[in-house]
Amino acid sequence: MKIRLLAVGQGMPTWVRQGYEEYAKRLGRDLRLELVEIAAGHRGKSADLQRTLREEGQALLAARRAQDHLVALAIDGQAWSTPDLAEQLRLWQGLGRDVCLAVGGPDGLSEAVLSQAGQRWSLSALTLPHPMVRVIVAEQIYRAWTLLQGHPYHR
Repeated sequence: MKIRLLAVGQGMPTWVRQGYEEYAKRLGRDLRLELVEIAAGHRGKSADLQRTLREEGQALLAARRAQDHLVALAIDGQAWSTPDLAEQLRLWQGLGRDVCLAVGGPDGLSEAVLSQAGQRWSLSALTLPHPMVRVIVAEQIYRAWTLLQGHPYHR
């Protein structure tokens, strides 16, 4: 199975790329984690933020295949413990299709993305820096996978 992390924003700091890559490479052959960066829309004094959000949403949706299971990372989503995430991962593997995790930009996800998502996942009630979300998601996917494998990493 492949999990594709669709994330708005490009040109992340080195520590973000290194952190993400460290956990993604630890996964076994049965689970691959792939990062797809989506260009962030224009934000400025005269920017139309609703238009920017719609365009980012269109780009996120265009980056997934129709058969992929879409999970929106959103503050109003379901909060999962690590064992809960491991169970979700097991269920996703049973779907027989790939999973896309959608991470919006500074203004979140468009209504189009939220409405097409089969699930919503909340990492925290806190507002997290979007670059850090990539590292957190990669580490938590790895941690959940190790639980399913019976690996002692989670202890």
